Amino acid sequence: MDEEQLDQWKYSRQVRPRYHHRECSRSPAGQGYLRSRTEPLECRDLLIQNALFTGDLERVQKYFSRNAAVNLIIETKGDELRWTSRKFGLWSLSYEQELTTPLHITASRGYADCLRLLLLRGAAVNFAPGGKTALHEACAAASTDCVSLLLSFGADPEAVSEDGYKPMHLCKSPESIECVQQLLQHGASVNSRTEEECDTALHVAARHGLIDHVRLLLCHGAELEAKNEEGQTPLNAACAQPHQPQDMERYYKVCQLLVESGASINAADRDRQHPLHLACKNANAQVAELLLARGANVNIMNYSGNTALHNILQATAYKLDHHPELVVQALLNYGAIRIWPGSLLKVLWYCHACPRVIEVLMNSYDHVRVSADWVEAVPVEVVQVREGTLLAGMWDMWDVLGELGQGQARPSALQGRGQRCWG
Repeated sequence: MDEEQLDQWKYSRQVRPRYHHRECSRSPAGQGYLRSRTEPLECRDLLIQNALFTGDLERVQKYFSRNAAVNLIIETKGDELRWTSRKFGLWSLSYEQELTTPLHITASRGYADCLRLLLLRGAAVNFAPGGKTALHEACAAASTDCVSLLLSFGADPEAVSEDGYKPMHLCKSPESIECVQQLLQHGASVNSRTEEECDTALHVAARHGLIDHVRLLLCHGAELEAKNEEGQTPLNAACAQPHQPQDMERYYKVCQLLVESGASINAADRDRQHPLHLACKNANAQVAELLLARGANVNIMNYSGNTALHNILQATAYKLDHHPELVVQALLNYGAIRIWPGSLLKVLWYCHACPRVIEVLMNSYDHVRVSADWVEAVPVEVVQVREGTLLAGMWDMWDVLGELGQGQARPSALQGRGQRCWG
């Protein structure tokens, strides 16, 4: 109860209207308007809020005249739920309350005209009642015009948010490339880190597959081998990030640029995961081929004792659209140690949804020992759904393999790695 009372006291102190006047000064852009130094007030006027959220410049001009208070605090509901108690002893889940300002609202929505008006009216450019500055909001929204405006009015490009992020760390979309350029031109450090994850901007760009960002940051001296809290380099971060099939090309280009710039292809994170382990876990055959061609150790184990081949087989059922068989083929072609024959039943059990993976793997053996358990490993409904495909052929393969009691059988069309045996 004491903690609850303390929180409420802090909250009331934060949003209570106060009229503590200070001296006035001219705006940083030199337009001659006097900057109000009145302590911020809480704004609950829905008309004002609606004008800000919709970017209605005419109404914003009306509500924020030269003599009006411009550094208002507006309380909004965030996206996250938390336990709160408005009355002592009654706790319930409610959306977390966030504090924002007119400057933050217009910057986050790209309303450059409204933002300019508020700045000329004396809005505090680095004010951060909710833990972020307006520059953080503009960068997250990839609003280049708003970023440029805020920086020209003295926004701090190195301001740290409550979560430990600087504005450049929030440039996570392809459209934010010009925001990064603006930040760098105004003195932002290219190698600054987030407080908790210890990510650099290069980590962030690589993780989101932003090839133009990576190129720009490297040109400004970004550290290739900087490691974050998890021990990941930017190359590790790019290989580790799950992505959709349509994004595989983007991540390949990012990894290619990092490797060609000198990134270590065998850099291990805290779990001893190498870039090859991570690329195989995400079933990106292009990245795997790139790393293997550059000399990545195909049989090195991570902390769990898994090789890259183990990783792709474990992920096969969840990455069907990524064509995991291409990853298996590449690993075998570069000398991956094959799965112990006694474990093939387990592979068949977990990978039967992708017949091509089984086909490529089986073609790497001269002899395959089978048993009745193999038939039971593939559900009948799966074979029926895939009638006419490889799995349907595999269902009939048991007759080709001979009597189950004979112990061994040789696939009839075996001609070497990667060639089709059945179906």
